[in-house]
Amino acid sequence: MHFDVVVLTKQTLLDLDPTDWYSKQVHQEDGLVVAALQKQGLHVTRKAWDDPDFDWQQTRSILFRTTWDYFDRYAEFSLWLKKVAGQIVLFNSAGLIDWNIDKHYLQWIEEKGINVVNTHYIEKGDARTLAQCLAESSWADAILKPVISGSARHTYRTRPENTQQLECIFAELIQQEAMLLQPFQHAILHQGEISLMVIDGQFSHAIRKTPQAGDFRAQDDHGGSVHPHTATIEEQQFAEQAVAAVPFDVLYARVDIIRDNAGQLAIMELEMIEPELFFRYKPEAADNLASGLICRLAQL
Repeated sequence: MHFDVVVLTKQTLLDLDPTDWYSKQVHQEDGLVVAALQKQGLHVTRKAWDDPDFDWQQTRSILFRTTWDYFDRYAEFSLWLKKVAGQIVLFNSAGLIDWNIDKHYLQWIEEKGINVVNTHYIEKGDARTLAQCLAESSWADAILKPVISGSARHTYRTRPENTQQLECIFAELIQQEAMLLQPFQHAILHQGEISLMVIDGQFSHAIRKTPQAGDFRAQDDHGGSVHPHTATIEEQQFAEQAVAAVPFDVLYARVDIIRDNAGQLAIMELEMIEPELFFRYKPEAADNLASGLICRLAQL
């Protein structure tokens, strides 16, 4: 059987667990996308990216949606991506995925004149201690995380009182992967971060994520909460400009922004691989995604 689009997820999210809110939420969102694609007359299925039995040559295109284990299995994912990229149309493209997977891309965005949260990179194998890196940055309160990460994997808030206990973790991590430091953005605690969805170059909708009391991570799988957000014109334009600065065709993006410590809008991350796009807050956005995808297929 041949498909026009395979909507990608991960193995543990493939089947619905009706007793689990997270599973239900994922299936609601993926379901909106599948239905929107089917409304366009496309033959669609939903598969785990690491399905050992599926012949990827049976599909014309792949749409990354909820592949939320790729950063934990990066070596395996990279090999799989290289294999399918030579056979199938990917949304977003393999080139964009390779570019976006490593947060060094923030340098590119900043060089294009887009305000980005201040970032210092610590390359793999760096011999400095965490305390030395923090001293050189002059940030007493900072965020440490890998350049390839997701769902707050190995994300730590470093302050003078806990730097010593993070030294062993840091020493182990820096031998395996590059890390980055950013000054802690205090707005996250009282305003949260704003995620703006940009589909086919146009702002679509926005949400605000706030951490639970006593935490700084806004992701709902870490206890954060999600709220509807009416984006200002300034926020909408800022998000669209950030996506326009990307050197690839972008079908979908989530632009995570904050008011930085200087009070300016700043990019925290551009998510263009498998971002949660919060279709449950604007179901018709799934139709816009499907329209953009089918237009691209028609041009091939």
